[in-house]
Order: sequence, then structure tokens, then C-alpha cells
Amino acid sequence: MTTKPDQKPVLLVALGGNALIRKGQTGTVEEQFENLKTPVTEIARLSKNYRIIITHGNGPQVGNLLLQQECCDAVARLPLEILVAQTQGQIGYMIESTLDEALMTMGIDGQPLVSLISYVVVDETDKAFKSPSKPVGPVFTKAKAATLPYPTVKTPEGYRRVVVSPKPVTIVEKREIKALIDMGFIVICCGGGGIPVVRTGRTFDGVDAVIDKDLASARLAEEVGVDLFIMATDVDGVALNFGKPDEHYLTSVDLEEAAKQILDGHFSAGAMLPKVEAAMQFVGGSGKRAVITRVDRIADAAIGKAGTEFVLERTN
Repeated sequence: MTTKPDQKPVLLVALGGNALIRKGQTGTVEEQFENLKTPVTEIARLSKNYRIIITHGNGPQVGNLLLQQECCDAVARLPLEILVAQTQGQIGYMIESTLDEALMTMGIDGQPLVSLISYVVVDETDKAFKSPSKPVGPVFTKAKAATLPYPTVKTPEGYRRVVVSPKPVTIVEKREIKALIDMGFIVICCGGGGIPVVRTGRTFDGVDAVIDKDLASARLAEEVGVDLFIMATDVDGVALNFGKPDEHYLTSVDLEEAAKQILDGHFSAGAMLPKVEAAMQFVGGSGKRAVITRVDRIADAAIGKAGTEFVLERTN
């Protein structure tokens, strides 16, 4: 008996930026397409048993667009929300075409796919708007940074533009996404955390900000009723004492343990912390599973054989 699309459980896979551009690479189109084959093949395997939503990062891609703008004064510069929209289209196309090829290779014909430009509402009273914290774009010298029309922050590489990173409140297209997965579509959406907007009366206005991709994915997962939330990155899972001689990875963690580990400073704000917070948000709100795993272990993570699984509380 064939399972109808709307009877399959729903899986959301959030792909990190390393799914397209790996450390040490320049980020050519050829490299990005080749890198995508690994996680996309994993996702294609899971499409037989799940309705699937794919979200993705865009840090390197939007950074390249910002660099291009800095290098050319012949055309008008675009605001950050427009660049996020551009990368949603760019990366959506790359994922969709790679996934279509992987599905056909497996003999899965006629699987409908769609890439969706996605808005994410943020709260203009969010305290993040008072303290820009997210470095984006190219690296500048101190002298150059002093001449720029926007705030910068010193990083290990040099000075970079810094923008606000508010919390996602709701995904504007959540109803459309839910309808599409119920119809059997694989939906690619919320690229780069979504296009940040604030509500002004009955309309939305874009804002100069970036939203964490994993937190936006967790919000979407709650809003559309996802059954399993997997964040795919470049490490095996969540580690305590990361990078130290006594580093060790966790196979399972409950919300109370995770909260204590955050307080103990185990997770970096620019790396694992947003993923842990996103997992906790989803599990706490839904009572269902969230897993952080490597991009080549997505299918294993779905059946509990890879990554770090987050649960409400341990049963033993």
C-alpha cells in the first residue's frame, strides 16, 4: 500500500553554509555544485519516507555579493534584504537542480520541487536593534573602516561591517509551505534565515539585518508541524570541551542538560550555540526530535544512528 504524501511525517533539514563551500575553497560554482551532492543525496534517500523541507545558510554567498558591491561604484548598491533575496534564488536553484538529478538517479521520477522566496518577521523593539553583533561581508583595514557609512567591528581577520541579528517571530509564508508539503512538494525555503521584515500597518518593510538560519528553521518547524528537525553541519554533533584534549561528542542530551552546558560556556556564539538554542526551542515547543549531525550523515541521523539528538527529558 502506497503512503499518501500528506500521511508521511515531515522532516526539516537545515543545511549549513559548509554544504556549499568548504574550508579552504574559493567558492566557485563548480565547487558548490559538487559539495551539494553529498547532503542532497542523503535527502533524496529520505524522500521515500518523509515530506521534506530544506532550509539553508547563505553567509559566504551574501558576503561575496557585498564584496562585489564594494568593488564597483558604477551601479547603485543594494540593501542587505535584497542581497538575501538574491541568494535565496541562487542557492534554491542549485539545491533544486542537484536534488532533481539525485532523485532521477535513484529512479524517483516526478517528485515535485519548489524554491520559495521567504520573509521572516522580526520585532522592531527587539533589543538586538540597539547593538549590532553580526559581522558580514568583506574584511577592511582600520583606515578604510573609518571611512565607511555603516558600523564595523574588529574581527580576527580585520574590520568587517556589523549588522543586527534579531530573533525570528514568524515565517510569513508558513501556510503556503504547509500546503505545498501536504501536496507532496519538497520545499526549499527560508534561505539565509529569511528576508528580515517588520510589519508596518498591513504591509511589510525590509530591514538591514540578518536572521540566524537555524533559529528561523526552528520557528518554521514549529509553525508547520515538523516531526523531525535535522541541522547538518561540518562536525559530528555537539561536543563538550570542543577543541580541547578532553573533547567528547554527545549522542543524546535533554533540555535541562543542554541549558546547563550553555551556562557552563561550552558552545561558541558564532558556531554551535545558535544550533543548540534552535534544537532546544523546537524540542521544547513540540516535544519532538531534533538532531545536529554532519552533512554526510543526514540519513543515519534520521534513524538515530548519527549526530547529537535533543529530547525533552531522558527516559532512563
